[in-house]
Amino acid sequence: MIDFINNLQINNFTYDLPDERVAKYPLAERDQSKLLVYRNGRISTDVFVNLPDYIGTNDLLVFNNTRVIRARIEMEKETGARIEVFCLEPHNPPDYQLSFSQLASCQWKCMIGNLKKWKSGVLKKTVTCNGLPIELQAERIGGTDRYQIVRFKWTGATDFGTLLDACGHTPIPPYLNRQTEEIDETRYQTVYSKHKGSVAAPTAGLHFTPRVLKRLSDKGAMLDEITLHVGAGTFRPVQQNDVRLHEMHVEIFSIHIDVIQHIIANNGILTIIGTTSLRALESIYWLGVKLLHLNIGLQNLELQQWEVYDLPQDINMRQALLKVCEVMEISKQNTLYASTKIIIVPGYKFRVCQRLITNFHQPQSTLLLLVGAFVGDAWKDIYRYALENNFRFLSYGDSSLLELPK
Repeated sequence: MIDFINNLQINNFTYDLPDERVAKYPLAERDQSKLLVYRNGRISTDVFVNLPDYIGTNDLLVFNNTRVIRARIEMEKETGARIEVFCLEPHNPPDYQLSFSQLASCQWKCMIGNLKKWKSGVLKKTVTCNGLPIELQAERIGGTDRYQIVRFKWTGATDFGTLLDACGHTPIPPYLNRQTEEIDETRYQTVYSKHKGSVAAPTAGLHFTPRVLKRLSDKGAMLDEITLHVGAGTFRPVQQNDVRLHEMHVEIFSIHIDVIQHIIANNGILTIIGTTSLRALESIYWLGVKLLHLNIGLQNLELQQWEVYDLPQDINMRQALLKVCEVMEISKQNTLYASTKIIIVPGYKFRVCQRLITNFHQPQSTLLLLVGAFVGDAWKDIYRYALENNFRFLSYGDSSLLELPK
């Protein structure tokens, strides 16, 4: 493993974030959030609606089109004890779309609120769906320290996705310290969201509006999409000072071959919206490196947490991505499905991303480590500037456009 990883301490990636600087609610208009611009070593302030002014003609932007599901379900035991079932990801069937299309039963990995009150028995909830009453039941059938396997059963000819929309609540971040409200059902969702599966929003995209997207298109920028369902692990704090001891969460993503080819054609010059998209696109580069050097197929495309730091470091972006496209074409696959557990830390060399649009992240988080990797020690000046100039922080906070130092 590369030496710089051995000296990583999370205590070096902290700052004082007063509670009043955390944005508890979104602004009235998405694109009126502040935009911190970091380019050529200089920091300035603008408004997000002016983002297209910083994007060149023929630039490529990549968005995460995931859609947040109403993952929190409040249920009751026969004793009257209230239990919250938080759906994390499908277990059986494991595919999101298959699970959402089930008509009578499915199993999910869930976090349970008030678990000590639910040692056994079946939870029930009556829901009105499409004008008809439906009884939803939940039963624990296994689990680990981090999650429980819950079997859902329900009456009526309603699919699970529709049922979840009817009975669940949008899972806003825990650091907002409030209950989900009506405004969250629409505003904790990007305007371009399509594919259900996330339990946390790709928050860098919350600032975009149809008028900003239209201005970008009118300017000649190309807008591409990937799908990565953001999990609750994105909020998991780094609890040990030695970053090597932190266990990263797995994220599964998909990308169409056309998007990969657009990145190659653009010589890798692109703007990535959000750390989720960045992590996925950098992972595709490393999957290409693995395909070049190891005898693996598309069915085994996964990356472990520290794996990329031990892989060959001299493969250029074009070689790696061309290899991915070549293997996809041989396998007659138009869409690449893969999983990544990589952690991006200071010292990492970015292969795909030149500009990153992202919000301001929690102290001592893996996302702040990623920002530190992207701009180096300048992250301290950027965050100090944001605090001194009244920027709003975290999921509903303001935005930043960061350019990779030359």
